[in-house]
Amino acid sequence: MLRGRVQHLLHCIFFISFIFLFLVYAGAINLDEKEKQFPDPWEAYGIYGTITLYVLRLLTLLTIPQVLCNFAGLTFFNAFPGKVKLKGSPLLAPFICIRVVTRGGFPKLVRNNVTRNMNLCIDVGMENFMIEVVTDKAINLPNDRRVREVVVPPDYQTKTGALFKSRALQYCLEDSVNTLADNDWVVHLDEETLLTENSVRGILNFVLDGQHQFGQGLITYANEEIVNWLTTLADSFRVADDMGKLRLQFYLFHRPLFGWKGSYVVAQVSAEKKVSFDNGLDGSVAEDCYFAMKAYSEGYSFNFVEGEMWEKSPFTLWDFIQQRKRWIQGILLVVHCKKIPFLFKVFLAISCYSWVTLPLSTSNVVLAAFCPIPCPHALDLICGFTGAVNIYMYIFGVMKSFPIHRFGPLKFILFISGALATIPLNVVIENVAVIWGVLGKKHKFYIVNKEIKIPVTV
Repeated sequence: MLRGRVQHLLHCIFFISFIFLFLVYAGAINLDEKEKQFPDPWEAYGIYGTITLYVLRLLTLLTIPQVLCNFAGLTFFNAFPGKVKLKGSPLLAPFICIRVVTRGGFPKLVRNNVTRNMNLCIDVGMENFMIEVVTDKAINLPNDRRVREVVVPPDYQTKTGALFKSRALQYCLEDSVNTLADNDWVVHLDEETLLTENSVRGILNFVLDGQHQFGQGLITYANEEIVNWLTTLADSFRVADDMGKLRLQFYLFHRPLFGWKGSYVVAQVSAEKKVSFDNGLDGSVAEDCYFAMKAYSEGYSFNFVEGEMWEKSPFTLWDFIQQRKRWIQGILLVVHCKKIPFLFKVFLAISCYSWVTLPLSTSNVVLAAFCPIPCPHALDLICGFTGAVNIYMYIFGVMKSFPIHRFGPLKFILFISGALATIPLNVVIENVAVIWGVLGKKHKFYIVNKEIKIPVTV
């Protein structure tokens, strides 16, 4: 515990120092007290050009809420909490169903992960649990009292016409299919998600506490075999986002202000049934985000679950783009859906539109060099702070994914350098995904390949 606190203190010192140095380098903090000379924008760029440049600069303000939450989450709460300790006996925990939803396209992957996750739960000491696989195609899982396979009938339809993952999740809640009691708990995983001892202990602590109906924890992507280094290093930002924004909104507010992910979700059965996944087409693309906003609007509370789970980043850049495109399309549908009051999704909307306007706001990188404009000092500080925090998110994500004690200082520095080097490419990919997502058809669900092809040698 002491080691984790020391690591957190060093991280905070480094974080704040990094922000200060970035502000100095960007010119937002002037140490030599020399005033910068700017051309008169109205003469240099004209009325419309000047207005355009200032509007583009102001678009960066849309990121402030999530940047502040990421900064606060990474500094106010211990970023290196260490091993999760059980706060009660696993024998006293309520029944837990670990539910995996799949199309059934990767049966070997699902079977292997079911076996690994079940053995891990037993090793930690869990007794009252089962693993349930919900699939469109039969996988033929081995017979075991702790394993249940649920095949969604091809002719099954929900009342509102929900599709994709929402349809499968809603099928599990039907009275003729559901075998769980209202006070039981469900842990939602994607087909490639692997439990860890820390996450199982965190889940047990969460359900034993029982104060909140929904919870979510950290997912990391750089574990065991890394298929694509580029996408894995790019996903280091998501690791930092979980430890920053996600933790803050759940620890401090107990609400999904900015939404949440669809995996590593812990839900009480009674609450999940009342909220339901039967939310029509608009709630079928980003079903996780829609569900969270609906539960938030109905007064349910959330908390962060200790411990991390493991997943894989997309194996190809094409899958990476398709994944981001689906996210932006699904979140846009949630933001524009009139069934959820705007008051409950205002922060989600700001976050979403900071993403949608990314092609415009990133143009400031070029325009600031070739078309400089005088701005209030406060705006320069805010823009510099935003850039510094977002860049540091990649560094911190590498710290969590590739700890220095495991890989050594040389590899650790290489990983950080690699993550920083992926930023320009990641920005390009995000811009492509945003433009495609905004202009493309919204009600589509792309399945990312998650099964590693092991070469056969003779």
